[in-house]
Amino acid sequence: MMCWTIERIIHFSNEQKIIDGYCHFGFHDQYGNQYILDHDHHWIGGIDKDSGQLYWTAGQKTQEAWVRHVHVDLLNPTYLSTIDKETVVVVSSGNKKIFKINFIIGYVELLIDGEKWGLKDIGNCEYDPSGFLWVNEVTGCRVHKFNLDGERIIILGNGEPGFQEGTVSFENVQFNWIYDLRRGPDGNIYVLDSKNYCVRMINPISGEVERVAGNGKSGYSGDGGLAIHATFGSNYAEQFDGPWSLSLDEEGNLYIGDTQNHVVRMVDRKTGIISTIAGTNQLTDVTNHSPSSEPINPLELQLLRICSLDYADSLLFIPEWNGDLIVLGKSPNKLHPTENRKSSKN
Repeated sequence: MMCWTIERIIHFSNEQKIIDGYCHFGFHDQYGNQYILDHDHHWIGGIDKDSGQLYWTAGQKTQEAWVRHVHVDLLNPTYLSTIDKETVVVVSSGNKKIFKINFIIGYVELLIDGEKWGLKDIGNCEYDPSGFLWVNEVTGCRVHKFNLDGERIIILGNGEPGFQEGTVSFENVQFNWIYDLRRGPDGNIYVLDSKNYCVRMINPISGEVERVAGNGKSGYSGDGGLAIHATFGSNYAEQFDGPWSLSLDEEGNLYIGDTQNHVVRMVDRKTGIISTIAGTNQLTDVTNHSPSSEPINPLELQLLRICSLDYADSLLFIPEWNGDLIVLGKSPNKLHPTENRKSSKN
């Protein structure tokens, strides 16, 4: 049975972007590269594996005089995907654009203009193994497939919120506010259909969409059983209700930031069983991740608002809205060892 340990808890201030090679909000790619996204200051960058420091940036303004910079009209970047080791595609959500950037030669191309294609907003973009780009609208309730010439191939969803319990075709599928979209190692595209409280899988080969987690109802139930019968948290007072984030590992295990329940849940690829791996829905101290000064196991974490997830090299990165980053490590042979836990306060 796979278990998890707390490797780091890092507290970022507004001025600190990188600490010991970690950033608060960012992503790793399939090549092992790490990227930082600064949504509020409108730039992205690459973090060098060896030094743990920035080695390139892209955005409207130069960040560091000694770091290679690519000038591009980024506004509130939210996600990026990689085409190859030197080229990324990045979502600029503030102006509804997607740019292709080669950060080695400094080449920039406007790949998709959301206004041109009538997109209500843009959430994520994912590059698939067949050379297509998948883009989701958050409140627009649609997923779009583009080629790398910026031409739209197909639209999934009619723009109206809806839900289907079973497997449906691309032509008939409906979604209800999509907060996250990720590519799996199997080549499928996974959609966090948040206000339907479920995860759905887009199969580009069969042209069908299948529900893989969540039964379409809100709650906190299902651990230990099949993920398709589980429920995810809701808070009707939140503008963005439902789970917020999604990630997958190299084996295809699925991780869900069940934000309203204050937990991270995992769906085992082989069995389809769902379990909680971090957090508790019984918050006792919203100012501290630990209810005591003693070392804790992941199931004692106080996760007030999980805003994203990222997985790389047996580590799961959990950024919180308040600027904290929790790093969990896989521990297949132990229950909840805490001897290696570190906490960085800066």
